Amino acid sequence: MPRENSAGAIVFRIKDNTPYYLLLHYHSGHWEFPRGHAEKEETQEQSARREVEEETGLKDFKILPGFKGYTKFSFRRVYGLQGEARKKAPWVFKIVTLYLAETGTEEIKISHEHKGFAWLTYEDAIKKLAKDAKKVFAEAHEFVMSQKNL
Repeated sequence: MPRENSAGAIVFRIKDNTPYYLLLHYHSGHWEFPRGHAEKEETQEQSARREVEEETGLKDFKILPGFKGYTKFSFRRVYGLQGEARKKAPWVFKIVTLYLAETGTEEIKISHEHKGFAWLTYEDAIKKLAKDAKKVFAEAHEFVMSQKNL
């Protein structure tokens, strides 16, 4: 099974002593953190920074030291395939490295890859995430709460 590495960030902002997390809404219907393919010449953190900027338009964010999480999952590469070809699409094993990024900006300019976005509390965001992302998100939220003394 082919392997892919991606990188991204769990982006949050603090409003009224509450962290709000940014989720992007993909055309396929699922909600996820900003993330994407790691380029060969980049470190994982550089890839995460580039992907956050490309997918959200954010420039004023900082990566919090001390947190790095991972999600791992398998999927079929069916994008652009129809009929029988979709059924025969190869499986891919993906590892996503996620950093924690803080911003003060609320405005987001989504990329063509997404149909929307939302700033959500932890309780609302975790309901929208896929199963494989919930554990790392819970760890990130715990880290935010301890670091920000919330």
